[in-house]
Amino acid sequence: MTEPAAIHCDQFLPQPPDVVWRALTEPELLARWWAAGDVRPVVGHRFTLDMGPWGRQPCEVLEVVPERLLRYSFAEGSLDSTLTWRLEPEGHGTRLFLEHAGLDPDSPLGRQAYEGMGRGWPTVLANFAKAAAEGL
Repeated sequence: MTEPAAIHCDQFLPQPPDVVWRALTEPELLARWWAAGDVRPVVGHRFTLDMGPWGRQPCEVLEVVPERLLRYSFAEGSLDSTLTWRLEPEGHGTRLFLEHAGLDPDSPLGRQAYEGMGRGWPTVLANFAKAAAEGL
């Protein structure tokens, strides 16, 4: 079996970490730039993200460090992967790091997700930057 694959990307945002954190953890803000879902920064909280044509993806919050780190399982039962959002202050803004880990390159679905999301995540982060610039 091949080692699980991970996607890494980052985006500078001119907003401070508290504003970026809210955009990651408040459902109405998250829906503006990525997906609708009842996310809450509480370890053990289970929620779904509406991924449109890819369906509703079950998630569970695994780790929270307010304004620094949010980790949750993603697509339980299909991709069984993990999303980690890490915030680092940078100048007057925030560098947002994303790691999408645990994708199985040996399975057709895992390989397809790795390739598709590898291209898609930079666009999602650019959407975040655009929404933040428009005043999240």
